[in-house]
Amino acid sequence: MTAISAEPPVQAPLAFRPLRIPQVAVNGFWGQHIDAVANKTVDILYERCLAAGMFDQIDPSRPVPEMRLPFRRNQYGVLDTITAQMFWDSDVAKVIEAAAYALYRRPNPALEAKMDGIIEMFAGLQLEDGYLNSWYIRMQPGQRWTNLRDCHELYCAGHLMEAAVAYHQATGKRKLLDAMMRYADHIGRTFGTGPGQKPGYCGHEEIELALVRLARETGERRYLELAKYFVEQRGQQPHYFDVEAEARGENARGSWPASLHADFRYTQSHLPVREQQKVVGHAVRAMYLYSGMADIAAEYGDSSLTDALEILWNDLTAKQMYVTGGIGPSASNEGFTDYYDLPNDTAYAETCASVGLVFWASRMLGSAPDRRYADVLEQALYNGALTGLSRDGSRFFYDNPLESHGQHHRWDWHKCPCCPPNIARLVASIGTYIYGVSDTGVAVHLYADSVAKLEVAGADLTLTQSTDYPWDGAVRLTVGLAQPTRFTLSLRIPSWCKDAKVAIGGQSVPVETGNSGYLKLEREWRDGDVVEMALPMEARPVRAHPKVRQDTGRVAVARGPLVYCLEEADNGAELNSLLLPRSLGGMATAPITEFGGAVSLSLPALREDDGAWSAELYRSDVPGLSDTTARFVPYYLWDNRAPGEMLVWVRSAT
Repeated sequence: MTAISAEPPVQAPLAFRPLRIPQVAVNGFWGQHIDAVANKTVDILYERCLAAGMFDQIDPSRPVPEMRLPFRRNQYGVLDTITAQMFWDSDVAKVIEAAAYALYRRPNPALEAKMDGIIEMFAGLQLEDGYLNSWYIRMQPGQRWTNLRDCHELYCAGHLMEAAVAYHQATGKRKLLDAMMRYADHIGRTFGTGPGQKPGYCGHEEIELALVRLARETGERRYLELAKYFVEQRGQQPHYFDVEAEARGENARGSWPASLHADFRYTQSHLPVREQQKVVGHAVRAMYLYSGMADIAAEYGDSSLTDALEILWNDLTAKQMYVTGGIGPSASNEGFTDYYDLPNDTAYAETCASVGLVFWASRMLGSAPDRRYADVLEQALYNGALTGLSRDGSRFFYDNPLESHGQHHRWDWHKCPCCPPNIARLVASIGTYIYGVSDTGVAVHLYADSVAKLEVAGADLTLTQSTDYPWDGAVRLTVGLAQPTRFTLSLRIPSWCKDAKVAIGGQSVPVETGNSGYLKLEREWRDGDVVEMALPMEARPVRAHPKVRQDTGRVAVARGPLVYCLEEADNGAELNSLLLPRSLGGMATAPITEFGGAVSLSLPALREDDGAWSAELYRSDVPGLSDTTARFVPYYLWDNRAPGEMLVWVRSAT
């Protein structure tokens, strides 16, 4: 691989910038997961894309392939205009991105050659004007940019841009980056409010945040301007989806799926973004839009966008988010329904949606350290997103219920395989989410064994974080500097931690966080300075708002950043017969043999005895109770052992 500089071409003018992949070496808990992606997941993704026929469609040197996936039919049985095969460019792009991070983690000439081969396919496919989409070049030529609402052209372009940035950072190779700059320039000429331009935007957001990444990598501000256009044009009248549908000779409000497009909430295009006050529609699309909005708000210092995002953030986290950080309870629209509607056994909570929530939360930290965002980032990361990848990196969840009667299992692949490469690229790039750096300070958003190399206050800083987090709350940070330097080190004190202790050089310091939830240590730091943190981790009960009817009389169990669950493998069947006392006393922890250093929780519990009920369905008797022990495992690890029941929300004894 070609060595590249750890410094980006242009520093983004944010208050707190995320670090780039080459700047952070990750070990410990997340290092193990990155290794699983690098050693196994990426090869699996490549092979399954190959088996699905994706490269037959992308490679211009091969004959145009036959249709592999059929067009869908709408609720009236009418053949629709879209097929998941239209989106294959995005799936392949995410594989390239995940592979890029894996290659930086561990050189792999065979994998790099495979990715170079795919990039050659895309480069050979690109048209002279810069357009690059395999479906509309090879499968349906002549129809490009005719159905932005449904057909994901700009979404695919966005994922290719993100892949190009990642591959350039990891390998120093520019072929895909140069191709995507040409494509972005084509898109900039095509879309806008000027003469001859289309005043459109994508039905599935992604291009917005991707263009910002492209701008930061290349230093080209025109890509920021284009991202800003896509954010601000959304929902303007006359509605572009009506305009393009009329041009196709269709009724935009009556096509598939009719109920979803009735008022365009499905695509978050029902109102201009600054006027939206409720999180609605398709969950992944919403998260990608808000991520793009947050990027633009930070880049342009736009408080009107920030204000809109604050309203949407509170709407989501206070009324529409699972305890796991999962979002989007409904399978019918892969998204949101109404306030406090959070069913457990039918929860959709798509892996991609939690990945998107991580994206949004991390971008909300661009203005300043704020525990509200970092806590949700951590919650969604450890529970809602990581659950989508098996411990060995070989199997996946698309949807993530909080209760299973034994029929929900991980799968090898999916006809719409967006989640496997999405969780793979997130895990493999986790180093970019741990820290933020400004001109005068460093923020530690996540606790993870790692070494970060960055520049602050004009000095080169190495910050070494040693910890067994999330299993243990002891964190040690060691400062490496060539000369004494004054800057502020901001440490997140998680909201779940009630008695945090911090010491510098063995001397205790008051843990005062103010409204930000971060302890801000401003001082002249010297080489070898050590900050020690103790974040006590005890099992704690979590109870849902009384309006969440599905969780009435139930309690969830968490420890540190992790939500726990019961599995049949540890507790036998009939998990709903277990009851927890109102106070969780007598906790015992133990390693889970099958999962290395993972920690299980054992708590005193009661079990109902229904043995005397025989065949009767209803009786007046109260079931008997017997003492037992309930063993909990981290939710993200469920269904990695013998198949069986699973339960997050456990009945609470009165």
